[in-house]
Amino acid sequence: MTKIVRKNFPARPMTPARKRRFEKLAQMPDSEIDFSDIPELTEKFWKNAVRNPFYRPIKKQLTLRLDADVIAWLRKKGKGYQTRANDLLREAMIRDLQKKAS
Repeated sequence: MTKIVRKNFPARPMTPARKRRFEKLAQMPDSEIDFSDIPELTEKFWKNAVRNPFYRPIKKQLTLRLDADVIAWLRKKGKGYQTRANDLLREAMIRDLQKKAS
């Protein structure tokens, strides 16, 4: 049996000094922000990026009417046809979102 331990650390109180510091930072223009210790993320970085492998979206059950030949094609590859259908729809969704973003 595993025991999960969760620790919640209380948020630091917003003192008047912290509030003044945050307000000062908010007023600072982007051109004055020092990014020297933060590497710039280039297109090369994003080209090799992968989706979080631990990401598990919430599943919802629904009834979906598909053409019989489409279902037969999905089932022809064996068990897991619903997962394959979901993967195909996700790929189409991501392509569509990328097209709209560019």
